[in-house]
Amino acid sequence: MYDIAIIGSGPGGLAAAVYAARARLSTVVITGDEFGGQIASTHEVDNYPGFEKGIMGPDLTMKMQAQSERFGAEVITDFITDLDVDGPPFKLTGRLGHYEARSVLITTGASYRKLGIPGEAELVGRGVSYCGTCDAAFFPDVPVAVVGGGDSAIQEGLFLTRFASSVTLIHRRDELRAGAFLQQKAFEHEKFKFIWDTVVTEIVGDQGVKKLLLNNVKSGEESTLDVEGIFIFIGHDPNTAIATGKLDMDDHGYILANHLMHTSVEGIYVAGEAQDSHFRQAITTAGDGVKAAMEAIHFVENLPEEAPTLTEAAST
Repeated sequence: MYDIAIIGSGPGGLAAAVYAARARLSTVVITGDEFGGQIASTHEVDNYPGFEKGIMGPDLTMKMQAQSERFGAEVITDFITDLDVDGPPFKLTGRLGHYEARSVLITTGASYRKLGIPGEAELVGRGVSYCGTCDAAFFPDVPVAVVGGGDSAIQEGLFLTRFASSVTLIHRRDELRAGAFLQQKAFEHEKFKFIWDTVVTEIVGDQGVKKLLLNNVKSGEESTLDVEGIFIFIGHDPNTAIATGKLDMDDHGYILANHLMHTSVEGIYVAGEAQDSHFRQAITTAGDGVKAAMEAIHFVENLPEEAPTLTEAAST
């Protein structure tokens, strides 16, 4: 039995663990399959406050883990497959064990939709990116490509024009899905170029991206595009399967929460990209985690002391 169980080990979960453990509540972080979440696969993080020279993504999460453990948080490598929301206490089922907690924080994040083509996974962090705001500054005065046709692709592409020498948007259709105002800004920008009816079939490079192999979906014509970066914006999928049918969610699978990070079940909170489809930044996720932890601390401290554990309740 823990006071607070945190599902997920990205910046939101680890920031929450610092606050929860520092409040002298028994706290567990259940990491999921990938410790540190998306940020842990980022080669260099240049926009997280406090690191004037930047920091490697894995180093940032390891520092956050060490800080939480200094206050007594326990970090367990497991993947939660089921959450019983009939509590408190709440029961969590993992692949390796079962856990009970008086309060639960869901910080499972979201996953970028991938192209699933050769070279993509191998060159992540070395020219392949899913966040222009995060990585644009690493591509000064070099050509880059953007894949997608929605608002995110255009917004991030316009941000990239501040740094890159040119931004070529590659879209599998012959028209954009983005809003009219964004489209106009992109069409009028001197650095913005467009390749229509085309998909990327391979990303070529060794230590970094060198070129893209392209295929026109209408004509079948193949071509290449020399770039040093490719930014992929074809959507996100929140990692919220454990909450499906148990917590209120929107049509896209994001958990609904109020400004205090409360979900539809009292005692269960959510932080980061499991509920945020807009900002998707490590620092905003960490802030969400802190807010959720502070609310969970207040919730636990106001529970009746005689509240039984699930194990105790089952035996009576």
